[in-house]
Amino acid sequence: MIKNKIDIVTLGCSKNLVDSELLMRQLTANGYRVEHDPQTPEGEIVVINTCGFIGDAKEESINTILSFAEAKKQNKLKKLFVMGCLSERYRQELKEEIPEVDCFYGKFDWKKLIADLGKSYRSDLRLDRTLSTPNHYAYLKISEGCDRTCAYCSIPLITGKHRSRPMEEIEEEVRLLVNKGVKEFQLIAQDLTSYGIDRYKKMMLPELVERIADIEGVEWIRLHYAYPAHFPMDLLRVIRERENVCNYLDIALQHISNRMLKMMRRNITRQETIELIHRIREEVPGIHLRTTMMVGHPGETEEDFDELLKFVEQTRFERLGAFPYSHEDGTYADKHYADTIAPEIKQKRMDVLMGLQEEISLSINESKVGKNLKVIIDREEPDYFIGRTEFDSPEVDEEVLIEKTKPLKIGAFYDVNITSALPFDLMAKIR
Repeated sequence: MIKNKIDIVTLGCSKNLVDSELLMRQLTANGYRVEHDPQTPEGEIVVINTCGFIGDAKEESINTILSFAEAKKQNKLKKLFVMGCLSERYRQELKEEIPEVDCFYGKFDWKKLIADLGKSYRSDLRLDRTLSTPNHYAYLKISEGCDRTCAYCSIPLITGKHRSRPMEEIEEEVRLLVNKGVKEFQLIAQDLTSYGIDRYKKMMLPELVERIADIEGVEWIRLHYAYPAHFPMDLLRVIRERENVCNYLDIALQHISNRMLKMMRRNITRQETIELIHRIREEVPGIHLRTTMMVGHPGETEEDFDELLKFVEQTRFERLGAFPYSHEDGTYADKHYADTIAPEIKQKRMDVLMGLQEEISLSINESKVGKNLKVIIDREEPDYFIGRTEFDSPEVDEEVLIEKTKPLKIGAFYDVNITSALPFDLMAKIR
């Protein structure tokens, strides 16, 4: 146990990661030595930032808390704090079930943790972060909460109403990060496309992206978690016209069957979805679309699933992920639908869908063999340098494995020639 050392463990999404990074900067400013996701925790204090989105994530969060609670019992650490989505939603139950935790904080009151340690929150550092990512890229959270009413989703119950950050504050944060060496920004929110509606009374994402793109030193901007209904079409012009806005869009569709879209309360139809995808690809030639699909939602029949498979086969998404439905307390689905689809059927459907996507991804990757692409270098491994193209977001997308013919600099851009393709990665050599 190392005195004055705090280990931060972050579970869940990149939005949680940003919160951990803000906390880490405050703790460092107050004299603590801080480590993020250590392989072997050694601090006298541990902070766990939890996820509470779906069943598997909640289980991981609870198991992590229990493992550190056991370590505290064995006097391997002095204090254990828990924050984030799970404790935002289930704080009282967790207090009763895991008394070893010194204090539970929610999603938005983590600043109180600093006071409970006898330290002061530094408002002059409110936008500053200790990056847990490599120094050349960062996640940029532009809003909190969500006003959508999707049947299956517990996020609005956890995070509350959608709240956009002021554009000037976001720009200030980007400049701070650029001064730290950040070149690539992943814009994130629970609902990216609603940015500005609450604060400016209209969708302001296109203007925000242009303002960020104008900041000197911003070389790549990538957009995550767009919503398909009422999509801000002017965003396509911005992606097309601005060189430093990547030809990439993460837009979760969840399903394509009209019956399922209605049951899911997605406020969009099959035909509107198809027309939107067509327009995106028409206005931004070469764009890579990432989407997420859900299988096993209450009411999903084999016919609905077959319709989804045919849609994916025809649309050929460049990037696609999937997850099985999880029945979440308090959601519309929890109140109105029975979770009658067996877990093994959900898993089988997901496996079939991802098997199809593997074939599509390999075909798309094979079409890139022989082409020259710009990559940013993330890290060095024994046999390869590992990079990404503008079409690849960290952690979730493909990587480019580059032959070691000469030294490359981490965080620098290079042109490479694609030599061969794997289902979810590319092989390349430096030009």
